[in-house]
Amino acid sequence: MTTATHEETLGFQTEVKQLLHLMIHSLYSNREIFLRELISNAADACDKLRYQALDNDALYEGDSELRIEIEHDAEAGTVTVRDNGIGMNRDEVIENLGTIARSGTAEFLKQLSGEQQKDARLIGQFGVGFYSGFIVADDITVRTRKAGTEQGEGVEWHSKGEGEFTVADIERETHGTEIVLHLKEDAGEFADDFRLQSLVRKYSDHIEVPVRMPKVETARDEDGNEIEGSETTTWETVNEATALWVRPKSELSDDEYKAFYKHVAHDFSDPLTWSHNKVEGKLEYTSLLYVPGRAPFDLYERDGARGVKLYVQRVFIMDDAEQFLPLYLRFIKGVLDTRDLSLNVSRELLQQDPQVDKIKSALTKRSLDMLKKLAKDPEAYQTFWNTFGSVLKEGPAEDHANREKIAGLLRFSSTHTDSATQDQSLADYVSRMKEGQEKIYYIVADGFNAAKSSPHLEVFRKKGIEVLLLHDRIDEWLMSHLTEFEGTRLVDVAKGDLDLGEIEDEEEKKAQEETAKAKEDLVKRVKEALGDEVQEVKVTHRLTDSPACVVLPEHEMGFQMRRIMEAAGQAMPEVKPILELNPEHALVARLEGVEGDGFEDLARILLDQAIIAEGGHLDDPAAYVKRLNALLGA
Repeated sequence: MTTATHEETLGFQTEVKQLLHLMIHSLYSNREIFLRELISNAADACDKLRYQALDNDALYEGDSELRIEIEHDAEAGTVTVRDNGIGMNRDEVIENLGTIARSGTAEFLKQLSGEQQKDARLIGQFGVGFYSGFIVADDITVRTRKAGTEQGEGVEWHSKGEGEFTVADIERETHGTEIVLHLKEDAGEFADDFRLQSLVRKYSDHIEVPVRMPKVETARDEDGNEIEGSETTTWETVNEATALWVRPKSELSDDEYKAFYKHVAHDFSDPLTWSHNKVEGKLEYTSLLYVPGRAPFDLYERDGARGVKLYVQRVFIMDDAEQFLPLYLRFIKGVLDTRDLSLNVSRELLQQDPQVDKIKSALTKRSLDMLKKLAKDPEAYQTFWNTFGSVLKEGPAEDHANREKIAGLLRFSSTHTDSATQDQSLADYVSRMKEGQEKIYYIVADGFNAAKSSPHLEVFRKKGIEVLLLHDRIDEWLMSHLTEFEGTRLVDVAKGDLDLGEIEDEEEKKAQEETAKAKEDLVKRVKEALGDEVQEVKVTHRLTDSPACVVLPEHEMGFQMRRIMEAAGQAMPEVKPILELNPEHALVARLEGVEGDGFEDLARILLDQAIIAEGGHLDDPAAYVKRLNALLGA
């Protein structure tokens, strides 16, 4: 019997209490996931010991055959999962089993709704897999000792999942961790040999560490009768125990790929797609990359954990090797196993290894090719885009070499459908371009409705020219780095002079020049009335229904990006807009006949309205209202 000393009782972190309450009282579907999580954690512990033992073989303590063992006792109602991996010391036990040591914990808990199916899929995404043991157990004991420490430095952790746990020092001969689950009355099904073996094969067949279970064999006499007292127990490996990624693709089923993804990504939903590839030659490596079906909660934390699991010749090196994929592909999960990196790699050495850049370039192209293939299934790709599209939009600025490939994967809203759904590709747009059209036109706004209703679209609707409607916060920054697609320029319709090229015939252009000349006096008067508030005033042919609009110089930062930068506390240089007037509009015609102060008031109303139509903010809204009221009362 284990003798415990230095025992203390501690309270769980508040978030853990909430999580345990959910585990114990709400989750009844998918109860079997507890075994997958505990085996996955045990496999990680074995991987970590194997890596640390590269520099210190003594950590194995004479037991280098890494393994996971599962036992059950139907009479006692227990299931035990043990490993001879790295183990934990007292501080690590308190840290790892008393808190949810992962960023975004509060956001995770917000997502917990009490809906069994939904919440079951969330478990594991935040490193909380250990607590899933309380779905089936009302009492859990953990005994562990960190490899390389003295036998007297073992630790025993115990809890009934009711808000507190005890930690005590114990003597423990072996390193690694043993978890004893005392099953709830309604969870007795798991204290069954066949049930446990089937779960191992279902969820953990791909685990490289052998998962073993005891097998009792009884000797028989010549007549085939069992010999009493001849029982012997052997350990039988019940999983494939071969790294899945090194097996030929022809031997692997979709279910095996999906199960491995759930192990790698700590996700309970299926991936959208995957790519398994082996490279031989100057570089030798195997990669297995996945596109998740759901986003992690820290997706937009650019400093959050990301990257692939890195192995060197099947030796685990690190969980989040971020050096092998660019930041805009941080949602990609998977495994990289290579022969071309030295075994003593660290993050610093990885950054200096020239092979890393070559592998990164290759994995980036493979990831983009995987997305291109996924795009052939519009429904699946739309799921991807709705989840990760905003992150992929970071690509053109970060990865010049693959800018064209990334551009082909982007999706936008468009006047072609007038739908807020971003489902139109640049290739779709080009295929619908009118005869004589030489540019891809787009507009950026704070929201879809603002983009769809912009006065700048009036002439395009009149002539049946499609315009992309960009309404994500990142869109203007994206377009500043994406200036063409397959040789066709992308043009912001709210910037610079409007040039529809051959779509306008010579007669239209001549009429526009004559109108501009006829309105020279009006334009001059409006500029004098508005003074320094505008850079320039001119007549325009881009409007059909609105009296005026504001335009920025072609290479100037747009209104949306300026507002975002200012909201972030960034001081922005003053930029004066260009006011363009619609010479056919009744308000502009009325303006020509007004004299004195009334002319300046009406000119300012037209400017203020144009700014509001662009989603801008007026410096003096009260003055605008006063002028408008005076106009309405005239």
